[in-house]
Amino acid sequence: MKMHFCIPVSQQRSDALGGRYVLYSVYLDGFLFCRVRYSQLHDWNEQLRRVFGNCLPPFPPKYYLAMTTAMADERRNQLEQYLQNVTMDPNVLRSDVFVEFLKLAQLNTFDITPKKAYLDIFLPNEESIKIEIITSDTAERVLEVASHKIGLCRELLGYFGLFLIRFGKEGKLSVVKKLADFELPFVSLGSSEVENCKVGLRKWYMDPSLDSMLMDCRVALDLLYMQAIQDIEKEWAKPTQAQRQKLEAFQKEDNQTKGTLLDMDGPQRTLNQNLELRFQYSEDSCWQWFVIYTKQAFLLSSCLKKMISEKMVKLAAKNPEMQIEVPEQSKSKKYHIQQSQQKDYSSFLSRKSKIKIAKDDCVFGNIKEEDL
Repeated sequence: MKMHFCIPVSQQRSDALGGRYVLYSVYLDGFLFCRVRYSQLHDWNEQLRRVFGNCLPPFPPKYYLAMTTAMADERRNQLEQYLQNVTMDPNVLRSDVFVEFLKLAQLNTFDITPKKAYLDIFLPNEESIKIEIITSDTAERVLEVASHKIGLCRELLGYFGLFLIRFGKEGKLSVVKKLADFELPFVSLGSSEVENCKVGLRKWYMDPSLDSMLMDCRVALDLLYMQAIQDIEKEWAKPTQAQRQKLEAFQKEDNQTKGTLLDMDGPQRTLNQNLELRFQYSEDSCWQWFVIYTKQAFLLSSCLKKMISEKMVKLAAKNPEMQIEVPEQSKSKKYHIQQSQQKDYSSFLSRKSKIKIAKDDCVFGNIKEEDL
């Protein structure tokens, strides 16, 4: 599935010899990730093609004459589509060529050199642990370091992730975004324009039945228990009265195993921002639109994709002939799906884009921030 890459703006710059070039601002999940030139992306594409051949999406061609405004806009859109499409292959996402280029681009954009540093990682109980890292360490590497310090079983890393979390006034907390495996937490934290932002450790799966996979690891169990308590206290989860009473009883008995097995899925409060998430839902062969207006449209989209991937894993388990790849869960286990069965569930458009809905389609519901 595609990642939330976009290039909403570009700027013309002058080089040391007086020539002019275009600098593209690449955003990931709504936040500035890096700024790169076409020539850099072109060289990167050539490196990727030497490794992966012609399976990569087409790259925008070079122009040997001056570009018009229309040509410049077309190239920017083509580069945006390229970044979205190239990330659909999990093998490309995990390759050194892919990761090293984006690491260097992120470091150069924010003028940060690789060096030792300390980073606070906040747990679901809002306490933090301090770990020593390199500023060029990816989120995947930082997660490994943090998990080793708290004693989390290495084989369970795929069930957790690092997030940017905002600490607001009067104890208000919001999850801003999930950090991609190749993203540099130290850089993303320092470059974020969101005030009082921290790096937090949280579970990263949607299916409550997967809780049972973590029950044999005491540290994983503690993390799930802390997050369940936090989600209810922050009203991110809406348990029934019976569930709430059971959890309170388990808290008194310190019965953490039963506590984490409660179904605590629920809506999440978000901050206001002029973003929207659109998706279609099919019932009885009738496609209907949902529109959610929320600052966390990117995060919700990532959660939807996660739910889809987990559902596909379950379908693959029931049908041995159908196998899929879900790199987040375990990199030691690879799954594949037949090309004919793949479907593109995501299309990332800017707020200014005109999204046309067919007359036969109806909007099932518009959900605003205050309704979440």
